[in-house]
Amino acid sequence: MTIKTVSLIGLGALGVLYAQHLQERLPTGKFHVVADTQRIKRYEKEGIFCNGERCNFTYVDSADKSIQADLIIIATKFDGLQGAIEAITSQVHDQTTIISLINGIISEDMIEKALPQAHVLNCVAQGMDAGKIGNKMNYVNKGILVIGDRQAHQISPQTTQLAEFFHSIDLPYEIEHNMPHKLWGKFMLNVGVNQTVTVIEGHFADVQKAGAPRNMMIAAMQEVISIAYAEGIELSDTDLVFWLDVLAQLNPQGKPSMAQDATARRISELPLFAETVISFGKKHTIATPVNQHFFDVISEREKHYS
Repeated sequence: MTIKTVSLIGLGALGVLYAQHLQERLPTGKFHVVADTQRIKRYEKEGIFCNGERCNFTYVDSADKSIQADLIIIATKFDGLQGAIEAITSQVHDQTTIISLINGIISEDMIEKALPQAHVLNCVAQGMDAGKIGNKMNYVNKGILVIGDRQAHQISPQTTQLAEFFHSIDLPYEIEHNMPHKLWGKFMLNVGVNQTVTVIEGHFADVQKAGAPRNMMIAAMQEVISIAYAEGIELSDTDLVFWLDVLAQLNPQGKPSMAQDATARRISELPLFAETVISFGKKHTIATPVNQHFFDVISEREKHYS
């Protein structure tokens, strides 16, 4: 099946980045941004901007049951995932492919359980430095979407179709044959970078250079290597170096999504990062002191958000 109709839900930094790309390249009526009534009214009144340009998205109300999509991209925060699943359920048919841009290693399991009729693929958003303040998103590096099957060492027709679609719209992508390994690698990077920059209230530049913040970041990443091995995922120092090279390409003055949340005094995706690492650590009797420190500091700050 050829992918012709696409829906996206979630207009955070990554959502705007990819929604703008899709809106510009798909025929009228073939791409929709899904949102509830109040959000649509706000978006249309205030606008959404990408690198200073107002985005002219085509919106569809989440209550509208008349739309079906060949591809659905979930770009919400983790705490919005359940609502997103409910909003897109009526758009899913037995040939629908779904990818999640949500950080962490558990969103695909939740989507697959809720929507077993769909084809859920793994996806890792890699190398972009999009940042969003209010209704304005800016980026320097668009990065790539790494896609593949949920089972390692196989390429399904759905992955091939998605790759062909991305190629047809000039969206940077890469097919990965071992997506579980890739997901854990990106998880390792997020655990280190997102939380370190958030705790020190800094920018990518602070962890791109030698010093205490970078050392703390690497220590947190090494804790992920330990729990991944216990879970049957063979991450290594080679993987750590690969992801540090990805980090080196990001805009030094940019911030990861968690630090952006902290700046805006929004509750972060801490459950996806430190809390998940700590939980796996307890499961396998592996010490995770750096992630415990991150959890303690960030959760204490969030208690005071109004």
